[in-house]
Amino acid sequence: MPQTNTDRLAIVLGDQLNVDSALFDGFDAEADVVWMAEVPVESTHVWTHKARIALFLSAMRHFRDLLRKDGLAVDYRQLDDEGVRPTLGEELAATIGRLKPQRVAMVHAGEWRVQREIESAVEAAGFELEVLPDRHFLSTPEEFAAHAKGRKQLRLEFFYRELRRKHGVLLEDGEPTGGKWNYDAANRGTFGKSGPGELPEPLAFSPDKTTREVFRLVESEFPEHPGSLDHFDWPTTPEEAERALDDFIEHRLPSFGQYQDALWTDEPFLYHSLISSSLNLKLLDPREVIRRAEEAYHSGAAPLESVEGFIRQILGWREYVRGIYWLHMPEYLERNTLGANRPLPEFYWTGDTEMNCLRQAIGQTLEHGYAHHIQRLMVTGLFALLVGVDPRAVHEWYLAVYVDAVEWVELPNTLGMSQYADDGVMASKPYCASGNYIHRMSNYCGGCKFDPKKAVGDDACPFTTLYWDFLARNERRLRGNNRMTMQLKNLERKDADELAAIREQAEALREELKDVR
Repeated sequence: MPQTNTDRLAIVLGDQLNVDSALFDGFDAEADVVWMAEVPVESTHVWTHKARIALFLSAMRHFRDLLRKDGLAVDYRQLDDEGVRPTLGEELAATIGRLKPQRVAMVHAGEWRVQREIESAVEAAGFELEVLPDRHFLSTPEEFAAHAKGRKQLRLEFFYRELRRKHGVLLEDGEPTGGKWNYDAANRGTFGKSGPGELPEPLAFSPDKTTREVFRLVESEFPEHPGSLDHFDWPTTPEEAERALDDFIEHRLPSFGQYQDALWTDEPFLYHSLISSSLNLKLLDPREVIRRAEEAYHSGAAPLESVEGFIRQILGWREYVRGIYWLHMPEYLERNTLGANRPLPEFYWTGDTEMNCLRQAIGQTLEHGYAHHIQRLMVTGLFALLVGVDPRAVHEWYLAVYVDAVEWVELPNTLGMSQYADDGVMASKPYCASGNYIHRMSNYCGGCKFDPKKAVGDDACPFTTLYWDFLARNERRLRGNNRMTMQLKNLERKDADELAAIREQAEALREELKDVR
């Protein structure tokens, strides 16, 4: 047990597992103590997937052991310790009372709720909390706020270019490599009827003793939670995360760009990196990820459109959504521009639906705690948008079921990008589409009873029915958005009888979805 003459109590949260953290600058192994805690509420404030719980707890325990091996004192509370308290704040208060430190410090949390909880506990104990910047990221909330000041609209592309210039990424003589900033137009390929062919199998990580102990704990403490641990093979240490990065750079990055938006039956991973959870737990440094990708381009191992598209996700999108989150929290969480108020359908927790695309995306989510960005945005997210599900419920589902979900990155992507609930802060238009989009990007529709071209009838695709109904319901609100002009013109071509039939079928669909958890 750590000494009781503690100078500084250094708080490490479950998504702050980087040894180069500012928290360890000048760390005095003789007088300072690291504090870490597993508490029930962090697994239950949303109905969390078993794999997400297991990943966080296993990675935390491995990090604890790494720190102790390096000679640091770590005061660590496990979920199965006797008398463990429900919340981080309560556990921290008890530790402060027991160790009686002179100071308390932390790196800024990744979630507004957790940051306020820690601040309140420390303040109640009579301390002024030292909050250090999170230098894992390549920008700060303050830099983003300065970028946002005076702008009528915030768009990823402009912030991304600023960061490219600031960090000298994919630049030649101050200009973008290849002459263009963005190769998104080259990153929308499909596999065609022949399919993806033989795909490179991602590197898997067999659970070690620590992870297997966590599995037993999760099954004991959270037996009714969604998902499975049967397929768990996520990196839980920095060494494993580095190997996962190596595997992606060598085997999947070359084809990532062209096929990053594609979908295929029973292929959950395709050419995606599978390193988002390692980045978000800070097992990987994004600078190293960007360096390795850029190096692959310069060595001829990967084409520019793949490398730029991937770097845009790390240096661009990841930094951008974090800026949005801290600029607008806490009120951002309550936004609901479209007035959506319906409950989340029950099948989001079971995958039990006749719609093959949703069955595929949700099924792999429950198996692996993973789905790639198009499955999240244009399958599960799209359906919730078209149905009119309360965006808070959609957010809580995404936060619960994906192993890489930390609120700073998940909330803006879900509430803003996917559900358009923030009135265009994140996205310039709602990402609404009919079943034809899914048909074009995948082979899902070939294994489905519904026809993506039909909006009315027994075999009409619910996506298509609900798409036209969504446009009709929100026509007045969307009329001033130039990016919606073509879709609204297509709506105008439908006569009154056809629209009435669509709206009747859409309402019947919603009635069927009222049976929720």
